[in-house]
Amino acid sequence: MAKKQFKSESKRLLDLMINSIYTNRDIFLREIISNASDAIDKLCFKSLTDQNVGMSREDFKIEIGTDKENRTITVSDNGIGMDEDDLENNLGVIASSGSYKFKQEMDKDDKEDIDIIGQFGVGFYSAFMVAKEITVITKKYGSDKAYKWQSTGADGYTIEECDKDTVGTQIIMKLKDNTDEENYDEYLEQYKLSSLIKKYSDYIHYPIEMEMKKSRVKEDSKDKEHPEYEDYYEKETLNSMVPIWQKPKKDVTEEEYNNFYMEKFMDYNPPLKVITTSVEGVVTYKAMLFIPSKTPFNYFTKEYKKGLQLYSSGVLIMDNCEDLLPEHFRFVKGVVDSPDVSLNISREMLQQDRVLKQMEKTLEKKIKNELASMLKKDRENYEKFYSAFGVQLKYGCVADYGMHKGELQDLLMFYSAKEKKNITLKEYVENMKEDQKYIYYATGESIESIDRLPVLELLKENDYDILYMTDEVDEFCMQALREYGEKEIRSVLNDDLGLPEENKEETEEEKSQSEGTINFMKETLGDKVADVVVSKKLKNYPVVLTAKGGVSFEMEKYFAQMNPEGGMKAQRVLEINPNSDSIKAMMGYIDTDMEKAKSYCKLLLAQAELMAGLEIENTAEYSELVLSLMKWLLRNKNIFLNYLNFCQN
Repeated sequence: MAKKQFKSESKRLLDLMINSIYTNRDIFLREIISNASDAIDKLCFKSLTDQNVGMSREDFKIEIGTDKENRTITVSDNGIGMDEDDLENNLGVIASSGSYKFKQEMDKDDKEDIDIIGQFGVGFYSAFMVAKEITVITKKYGSDKAYKWQSTGADGYTIEECDKDTVGTQIIMKLKDNTDEENYDEYLEQYKLSSLIKKYSDYIHYPIEMEMKKSRVKEDSKDKEHPEYEDYYEKETLNSMVPIWQKPKKDVTEEEYNNFYMEKFMDYNPPLKVITTSVEGVVTYKAMLFIPSKTPFNYFTKEYKKGLQLYSSGVLIMDNCEDLLPEHFRFVKGVVDSPDVSLNISREMLQQDRVLKQMEKTLEKKIKNELASMLKKDRENYEKFYSAFGVQLKYGCVADYGMHKGELQDLLMFYSAKEKKNITLKEYVENMKEDQKYIYYATGESIESIDRLPVLELLKENDYDILYMTDEVDEFCMQALREYGEKEIRSVLNDDLGLPEENKEETEEEKSQSEGTINFMKETLGDKVADVVVSKKLKNYPVVLTAKGGVSFEMEKYFAQMNPEGGMKAQRVLEINPNSDSIKAMMGYIDTDMEKAKSYCKLLLAQAELMAGLEIENTAEYSELVLSLMKWLLRNKNIFLNYLNFCQN
C-alpha cells in the first residue's frame, strides 16, 4: 500500500513537535489519554440527544494494556471513533484538531457540561517521542466500517480498512529500541504507567483501567509459616476521576483534606489552614490552597520551588506554576483547575495573558483575606503561621520598592516591650499614649540584647512601648513602611524621639564643657567615627553608638554577610553623656595623663560598638586597652566600680 504524505511540511514540523515543542517525554501518555477522553466526551454529548447511542456516562472508559514481548502500549477508548475522512483530516494534517472544531460548535450552542481538552491537534504526535511506530484502529459511531492508520513518523502514513467490532479507537504504540542513554522499556512496567496516570491524568472524568499484576497465597498452600505465592491479574481503575476540589466543601472531611495535602505535597504534617475558592465569570477556576504548619526544610534554598499545581479540565499542566502566586505568598501550596488558561501548543507551559494575571490577583486577595481572618478569629494558629512564615511577609513589604506594603502591613507582628508578646501595628497604635508622636522600634540580634540598649532608657521612663525586631529584614521593612495609620515609624536611634527631655537646653557652662569633651574625642578617634555629639537619650550610660544616613547597623551586618569584602558601612555617631562618671573620669586625666585619657576614649568606643552588636576591628588593641586600664583602675577604686557598673549594664 502506497504511503500518503502528511499535508504539511511534515518532516520539519514533526521533528519540531518531537524534539522542540515537548521537553518531557513522560507526557505522551497524558496526551493520548486526553485525546481518548475527548473522544468519549463527544459520544457522551451525542448520547444526550441520540437515544440510539445506547450508552450512559457510566459505560464509558479508557483501557491501558501492554505487551512486553512485542514492546507495545495500547490505549483504547469507547468514544466517538473516526472514519477515513477523520483520519485524513485529524491525523493526516498536523495541527488540525477535531476536538477544537467540536468545542467551537459546542460554544455556538452554549453547551458547557462537557469539557474538551484538546485544542491544537498536536498531542497525538507526542507519542513519537517514545514510539517508532504508531497504529490507530478505529470505528466511528454510526459507521459500518473500521480503519487502520499506521505511521513510523515523518515519512508518511497508510490508511486501510480493517475489522473492529465495537465503536471507539485503539492506539498501539510500538516503543523505540533502547539505547545507552535511553531506556524505553520502563514504559512497559505497570508501576511506571500507573504513576504517570496518577500524576497527569488522575482527574480524567472516565475510568482509566489496566490489568495489574498482583500476588496472593495459593489456595492449596499447606505450609502456613512459609506459604507459596502465585501471580494473578486484576483489572483496576487507576484514576480518582473526581478531584477533591470539585466536591462540595460540606462533603469533604478535615481528614480527607489533610491526607490529600500530605500525600500530594509530601509533608509529614497536616496543613495549618485549608482555603477553597470557586470563581466564575470572566475567568472561571476552582482552587484549593494550603498553608503549611511548618517551614519546609528547604524553604530558604534554591531547591525550594514556589507555585501551585495547575490543571486544565482535570489534566495536570504544570507542577509549579509560579505565576499564580506573588513572591510574598510563596509558602502557599495547592491546586488550581481552570478551563480558561491559555496553554501553549505543547500544554507544558502557559502563555502569559490577562487570564493568568487575573487569577493571580484574585488568589492573592483570597489568601490575604484568609490570613487576616485567621489573625482576628484564630490568634493561636496565626501566631504559629507567623512563626513559620512571618519573615516572608516582611520581605514582601520590601520587594518591588514597597508596592505590596499596603496589603501586608496589617499582617505583620512584632514583639512588644510592654506586652511581652507579639502584637500588630494596629494594636500598637491603639494602645499608644496620647502624647506619643511616633511608633518606636529597635533592632538587634535578640530580645535580650535589644532590651539592654542604653537608648531605651528615656522611652521606658516615659512608659512608651517599643517594638523589638530581630530579623535581618526588619530594618529594611521599617524603612519601606515609614508610617502606619498616620503615625511615623521611628528607630530608637533617631536623633529626635519626640521626648520632652530632648528639648532641655544646655547651660553655657555645660556647652563649654561638652565642646571640650567632643573635640577631644573627635581628635582621638579620628575617622573611626563620623561624629561625636552630646546625647539627648542617655541618662545613666556614658556612651551609645548610633548611625546616620540611610544605612543602619543591622543593614551593615546584612550587607557584610552578602559581601564580606566590601559591604556598605553605616556612618558611626558616638553619642556621649557628659554627666556620666566615666566621661568625667576620662576628661579628668587630660591634663595629668593624656595617654590614659586617650586609651579610656578608645575603650568607650569599643564598648559602644559591642553594645551595638558590631565587631571590633582591632581586637588585639582592645585587649591591651582593657589590661592596661584594669591595672590603672585597680589603683582607683571609685572609678573602677563605675567602670564595672558600665560594663555590666
